[in-house]
Order: sequence, then C-alpha cells, then structure tokens
Amino acid sequence: MSWRERAQRLRAVPLTAVLQFSGAQPDRSDPRKWHTGRGVLTITETKFMNWNCGQGGGGAIDLVMHLHQLGFGQALEWLEIHFGTATLIAPDLYRDRRYRFRRPARDTWRWSAVICSRKRHLPAALLETLIDSGSLYADAHANAVFVLQGKRNEPVGAELRGTTAVAWRGMAPGSRKDQGFFAIPTTPSLTTIVLCESAIDAISCHALHPQHRCLSTAGARPNPAWLAELVSQARQLYCGFDRDDTGEAMAQAMMQLHPSIQRIRPSRKDWNDVLRPGP
Repeated sequence: MSWRERAQRLRAVPLTAVLQFSGAQPDRSDPRKWHTGRGVLTITETKFMNWNCGQGGGGAIDLVMHLHQLGFGQALEWLEIHFGTATLIAPDLYRDRRYRFRRPARDTWRWSAVICSRKRHLPAALLETLIDSGSLYADAHANAVFVLQGKRNEPVGAELRGTTAVAWRGMAPGSRKDQGFFAIPTTPSLTTIVLCESAIDAISCHALHPQHRCLSTAGARPNPAWLAELVSQARQLYCGFDRDDTGEAMAQAMMQLHPSIQRIRPSRKDWNDVLRPGP
C-alpha cells in the first residue's frame, strides 16, 4: 500500500477516536464539543472547528496536525502508530527534505537568550548551562530555540519562543515531538521527574525545585509516545501541567493512562508565573 493510499485510509479515522487518544475531554452539556490543549473544538461528522483560535479542518489528519502542531508527514506517522499497522509511513516521508527537522540557524551573539532571561526571570546560570550544552540558543530571528533530544541524544525538534515585543511561540519545521523532549538537566542524573507544558516552564520548575529533572511535553499532551518508557524508568514521575482548566483536564487524562504518575501544581497559573515576582 502506497503512502497516499494509507493517508486516504487514515484520514477516515473517527475524529472522536483521535480526540480520546489525545486526552481531550467531552463537554458535559454539548456532545459536539471537546476540550483540548488547543481550546474548545466543535465536531460535526468529519469536520472540526476550534473557536478559540478560529481554525478548522476536515478528517483525522487535519485534526492531528491541529491538536499536536505536526506537519503532514508527522500526522500520518502519529495516526499510523496509534491506529494503523506496524509499518510506519514516516521513514519514507522523512527522506523528503520537506519533512526533515533542520536546526534553525544560530545567532552567535546569543543576545535573544539574555532578553528571554530578563523577561522571564530565568536564572542566568541555568541558561548558560543549557547554552553550553547546545540545548538552548538564539536563532537569526531573535527566537529562543529549545532543542528536543531523542533517544540517542540526537536533535529531533525545537520549541521556539519569540523574545521581541511580539509574543510568539511555535515549533521549528519538521520537529518530531513524539520522538524526544527538552529536559533540564539534559542528562538523566535525577530520578524524580516533573513534566511541564513548555521548555520555559521546565526551566522555571527546575529553578524552583533543583532536586527534580524537568521535561517539556511541548504542549499539554497527556500521552507523548516516549512517556511509557519514561514511566518504567523513573523512580517518581509528576505531571506539572498548568493550573488552569486545560492543564487540569490533560493532567487527569495522563494519570488515567499512567496511574503511577502523580499531580503537582504550580501555585500560580504556570511555573514561570511562580518564578516571576508579582502579586
């Protein structure tokens, strides 16, 4: 079966199945509505609409791309892993340069990381450690680049965070969030782990709790592909998602899938809010 035929088959996966496997929660009063990490979605047969950000689409592939911020090839891989056969589409697609992850070009002056530190009150010593390890740097567009590492310590993606006056966040093209994660410390020297929604939250959490290794799930995702193996390896694993409706819903979904995981909440909305001075 060609990848085009597979794509046609995977596009027909029920949207509710994708939502359930992604940890979305059905609305108690409206069966067409689902609460997700991207906002509230309305489902009408094979179409969906996210009223929070004004985006919609049709079919399972579009929905996976929207929920998990993946490219087309990555969405096919995600669906194949969760609903298809053991033969993956991704190796063929990732040979195409359009689907490969390529590190954003560095800004050798590193000045955007300093701006990020000032705005977010991230400890300079922690940032310097990450910069020295190659896990954090600034790109040519003044974005802070937080590198996701795979099983063999190879870069598999990057979270991007704007450091200019315009607030912006996203993933570097070709990032494979289900293949790795951003972590601090970068090496698994600490056996107690806290899962956070973003790299900045992970750094903030580690600054507040230096006895824990803090990882980013790159969004409030309850079941990234690497999580099951991590659960089997960690002495203690906590879900430190945001203290809001989405964070709570996704944390509950994660703990239902992995009962050994416990909940830990920031005292404010997120870990960086806790780190920053304010009321």
